[in-house]
Amino acid sequence: MTIWVPSLESFSGPRYRAIAQSIGAAISTGELAPGERLPPQRRLADALGVTVGTVTRGYAEAEHHGWVNARVGSGTYVRQHAPRTVFDMAWNPSDNSDIIDLSLSLPPPHPLRQQAFSDALSVISSSPAALTRGVSYLDARGSEGHRESLARWLEQLGMTLRADELLITQGGQHGISLVLSTLLRPGELIAADTLTYPGAISAAQQAHLKMVGIAFDEEGMCMDALEAQCARQPPRLIYVTPDQNNPTGVCLSEERRERLVSLARRYDIWLLEDGVQYLPVEQRGTPLYQLAPERTLFVFSTTKVLAGGLRIGVLRSPDVLLERLAAGLRAQSWMVPPLMVDIACHWVAQPAAGSLLAWQTDELAVRQQLTTQALFGYTLSGRPKSSNVWLSLPEGARAIELCERLQQQGVKVSSAEPFCVGSAPAPQAIRICIGAAADRQMLNQALTVIKQCLAQPPLATVTV
Repeated sequence: MTIWVPSLESFSGPRYRAIAQSIGAAISTGELAPGERLPPQRRLADALGVTVGTVTRGYAEAEHHGWVNARVGSGTYVRQHAPRTVFDMAWNPSDNSDIIDLSLSLPPPHPLRQQAFSDALSVISSSPAALTRGVSYLDARGSEGHRESLARWLEQLGMTLRADELLITQGGQHGISLVLSTLLRPGELIAADTLTYPGAISAAQQAHLKMVGIAFDEEGMCMDALEAQCARQPPRLIYVTPDQNNPTGVCLSEERRERLVSLARRYDIWLLEDGVQYLPVEQRGTPLYQLAPERTLFVFSTTKVLAGGLRIGVLRSPDVLLERLAAGLRAQSWMVPPLMVDIACHWVAQPAAGSLLAWQTDELAVRQQLTTQALFGYTLSGRPKSSNVWLSLPEGARAIELCERLQQQGVKVSSAEPFCVGSAPAPQAIRICIGAAADRQMLNQALTVIKQCLAQPPLATVTV
């Protein structure tokens, strides 16, 4: 009789945690079905060449994540309704309309998005030059005209980037994956905050990289911890979201940006700076690509500003890596479809793009205030004009339990598990994506449910 035996090579950290992560991956891909029994611990230990205690600890870790249930005298089973994992972060618009999904970081809905897209399609369809590009092979980096158009738009957003240092990508996630798969070899080390963007974690796993989490606090990644890691084993690349950590919203201080650059130069480390989670320029710090242009790759996208469906982004690269990255992009998809790039370039050149972004920035500021008021007395963090709020739960509360309770009440949020790097335990906290709600009324409805669920036993309550 065959049993399910995971491959642990793609997972970083201790073996027990790799076993737990492999269970989460198998559940998300359907390899392990709801209700399916996991192999007996001794049999799996023999198959993997590890101790029974390692498997026992791995199963316990998977249960802590909420992926499985242990039944005394029977075994360990996949939960019937397992929560989302790092491998299952897709938004399904056909979900039950009674569910308010605040689990994904989406820009606030606005009819201008559909209207601007429609206008761009109309213009493109009657442009002989655009139609010719749409059926032609172009440079893997994107046409010079497209890169210049996007560079002008980025300048308007306060990002000074040259067209000749850009590659056009199929969104920010593609940019991250392209960098990791092109510049790093399987088994090399990448460092990031202990809580970070799940897409970066997934991209590292797909590239068979080892990922180590670096502790961070209210000023961002702790440089003493990073320096200690460099002394033990320098990472080949550091992934960082300096202006707002995803999920907590923490901003890397200017002093630590300078020290990060110094460490990267001393140990010859690439820096991958992710700026996709947009903030207005007055809330951003000094870009790493300005502090260390010779070793910083910068990722940006239209996703959080215009529309996720465009799948158009840019990757800023040091000159020495441009050809290498272009070859990597060509090997993956030859080029980004010119039609979609034309649509994005037309869109960003219109006054409506600026109007939409101004509205979005103001709307998110209001939604942040509404959230602060609704959850007064609880520990919240996030940037004043961002789309995410991080809620640290009261003592004794469990994030998985809260997420399940909220979903039963028609609200989806994310627990900390998908954001975890390395072997550190997940904090008891949830991320609330306030931008995803259809409108303020729906956001208030969801916040009311969240507050009610927080107050229900056995979750701890707050005394204000």
